[in-house]
Amino acid sequence: MAGVKRRTTGQISGENVVIEVAWMYYHEGLNQKEIADRLGISRATVVNYLQDARERGIIRISLNSDAFTRHRLAVDLCGRFGLTAAYVIPDEGADDETTFQRVVRGAAEWLPKLLEKGDRLGVAWGRTIYELAQASDDTRIEDLTVLQLVGSMATPYGFTAEACSTRLAQRLGALCLNLHAPAVLTNGDIAAQLRAEPIIRDQLARLLTCNKFLYSVGTCLPSSHIVGSGVATLTELDWYIAQGATAVLCGRFIDADGKPIPGPLDARVIGIPVDRLAGLDMGILVTPGLDKVDATRAAIRGGYATHIVTSVGVAEALLAE
Repeated sequence: MAGVKRRTTGQISGENVVIEVAWMYYHEGLNQKEIADRLGISRATVVNYLQDARERGIIRISLNSDAFTRHRLAVDLCGRFGLTAAYVIPDEGADDETTFQRVVRGAAEWLPKLLEKGDRLGVAWGRTIYELAQASDDTRIEDLTVLQLVGSMATPYGFTAEACSTRLAQRLGALCLNLHAPAVLTNGDIAAQLRAEPIIRDQLARLLTCNKFLYSVGTCLPSSHIVGSGVATLTELDWYIAQGATAVLCGRFIDADGKPIPGPLDARVIGIPVDRLAGLDMGILVTPGLDKVDATRAAIRGGYATHIVTSVGVAEALLAE
């Protein structure tokens, strides 16, 4: 490029070269080939530097949330289901995993805009919430508390409930209050004794103070997270389905209208009662896949959702009812 002094990466040391490449690309509007030519490196190296900049948090890419909350389907979802807001993400031509990652990333970008000073955010757990926490950029919301709403169990994905709440709290600069107990015990009497322990009793009492709720509702499929994590057996799942179970919310079963289904797990689960999650200031529901359409309807009907993040495909399926 005439008139532009060429600098090579040999003249730029360490992290500075990553910053230099990021600046040229995002602020000066140079394309990858122009950057490569100017710095005397390959285009592939430029791509690697840009990726490194994203991973280090040197650059953050965000889209205007209005483009997603004012989408025709978002407006239709709010009108049909009485939601406060919806964030609908395109999925044309995307496979299930790509759509999942898009929805998770969209939820991660929107979440800080939904939180305020002094909020107490209750967090469910599962792959969706874990990946959301991982995808979140570092930010800080003053006097924010993140609370783990259900006890912990191992999962097929290699993380536990406290990993979801802890990681999200770190990303949001929040105080994290975890629940130091198993999600489910083998015996109701043992669970009752554990709930009576002063430490656990106080932790459970704190859960009742949450004013906002972040979650992805579970299904009643045999592949459901509630089975994979060991909270319920397939036999117990079949029993609840026979009682009309349509979805799972924080380890509890609800029917198609969102009403809790009393059953044998209630006495053994350690976590917030599901009826305490309805009617909060905000219920932020993240639905990344079509397998959760029926469960999502149940959560909305039960009053557990005011805001939803989902894909075009899921939005269309919800509206097709």
